[in-house]
Amino acid sequence: MARTKRKVNPLAPMPDREITAQRIYKAGAYIRLSMEDSGKKGSDTMDAQQEMIESYIAAQPDMNLCGLYCDNGYTGTNFKRPEFERLMEDVRTGEINCIVVKDLSRFGRNYIETGHYLERVFPFLSVRFVAVCDNFDTLTAERSQDGYIMPLKNIINAAYSKDISHKVSSALAVKQRAGEFIGSWAPYGYQKCACDKHRIEPDPATAPIVWEIFALRRDGMSFNKIAKRLNDEKIPTPAQYRRETGQLKTDRYENARWNIHTLKAIVENQVYIGHLVQGRKKSGLCQGRKQQRIQKSDWIVVENTHEPLIDGDTFQAVQAMAERASQIHNKNLGKYDHLGSTPNILRGLIFCAGCGKPLVRYKQVTNKGTNLYYIYICRTHHADITACPKKYLHETKLKEILWAALQHEIKLCGDTQKLMEEYGHSSAAARQSDMLGHMIATAERRLIRSKSLFDSLYQNYVDRLMDEREYMELRNQYRAEKEQAQVEIANLESQQAEQKRRTVNNPWLKIFGQFHMETGLTEELAHALIERVEVYSDSRVEITLKYQDEYQALKRLLDGAEGAVGP
Repeated sequence: MARTKRKVNPLAPMPDREITAQRIYKAGAYIRLSMEDSGKKGSDTMDAQQEMIESYIAAQPDMNLCGLYCDNGYTGTNFKRPEFERLMEDVRTGEINCIVVKDLSRFGRNYIETGHYLERVFPFLSVRFVAVCDNFDTLTAERSQDGYIMPLKNIINAAYSKDISHKVSSALAVKQRAGEFIGSWAPYGYQKCACDKHRIEPDPATAPIVWEIFALRRDGMSFNKIAKRLNDEKIPTPAQYRRETGQLKTDRYENARWNIHTLKAIVENQVYIGHLVQGRKKSGLCQGRKQQRIQKSDWIVVENTHEPLIDGDTFQAVQAMAERASQIHNKNLGKYDHLGSTPNILRGLIFCAGCGKPLVRYKQVTNKGTNLYYIYICRTHHADITACPKKYLHETKLKEILWAALQHEIKLCGDTQKLMEEYGHSSAAARQSDMLGHMIATAERRLIRSKSLFDSLYQNYVDRLMDEREYMELRNQYRAEKEQAQVEIANLESQQAEQKRRTVNNPWLKIFGQFHMETGLTEELAHALIERVEVYSDSRVEITLKYQDEYQALKRLLDGAEGAVGP
């Protein structure tokens, strides 16, 4: 008589008895204040925010403070903030996987961009986000099909910013037209009156410096020479002076130097003849626009509001010099257009080795207007000759250097390609490929076996073919074997993919090999192969090419296979 299959009692598998270790988050404390922190007491100072966040993190058993990021004096209506960008870079490199802020408004007041980070960026990067005062934690927050239940809060923050912007702008405009000073700090050479912060008076410490600048300029000294003189005498710049007197708390102005732009801003400012000039910029947050410069005709100018530092004759003489220079500049505009021009094919690639800033491509005309050529100069040196050594390199010479370097690299790519073809047919490559294939096949067979055994365990347990202790022991054993086989297969397949990437799919070979027919330097060629070019004061050039890590990996592979490839 055939055996009838009995019904199985649908028991649930035994739960795991393993305890999962608690995850420890690498927390970054982010602090922001719209206006420069002047050190005044209050709940929203930089120190108060820092103390609150650090105390919160210290009280969390699953958090370690791994970084502090402070944007002092940056608006929350956009995310173009240096410390926020540094924070996100640390997030991308894995240094930080949890961000803690005082509240959502400190993170950002633009609800669209804030929502983008909360709903898209942070989940994609597996980053936990905590707003302490809002009791919001992405680890425990309620999430619907459309995202976290937080959009209303973000919209309120954005609406609040726009409402405040509108009210403040209107109130400040009234004060400006009444001749009241509304700036955060007084112009260089002045200080706010102790009895009325909306009035300014000469500052005994800096007023003489303003007098000296105007006198030197009136006597014909160039802005470059004035800047050098002030820097040599270690006269603090406006930003340095505000930092030294406690008006600014940031260290970014610690090494500021006098330059052409700072001096021009001083000698063109009517504040030094007793007139208050305000409203040069307009913040359009309430209209949804970014800050923008206002035309000179629309500036708010109120005359004779305070004691002048410079007499009218000196001020007019300096303005006349500026006007003459402007007329000469405008007269020369288009003067040499008949010589034509060439495109800047190296835009964004050439940098100063001294200050690290991009070099400027500058047009030069010689031989009585018949010869046109281009040079690269350092903007930092041009503004202050003592701040960075002089750079002066002809574009033609630079192109020759770059093309020679690229020709060498392209030829090297061709030679390496031949070696790779030989290596692909060598016994060493075959052994390596066969070995990986055999190891993957073996691991896959172990995986199939462990899966089959694991899947059959429960039925054997229900059929009373083993007791609970045996079931649990074998279950854990087969699960471990299955997971080990999966990890081994993943590692071997990764090695296999890496082998292909280093050989037949090597980016260095593929990209540089595309240009083996080129006969000269082109814009496409330069930007495809060059990462960065640095120019030194002695006209020495240092070239950083792209995909060099891939080339080195390929070189190590071929060096390791020496004897199997080549002569």
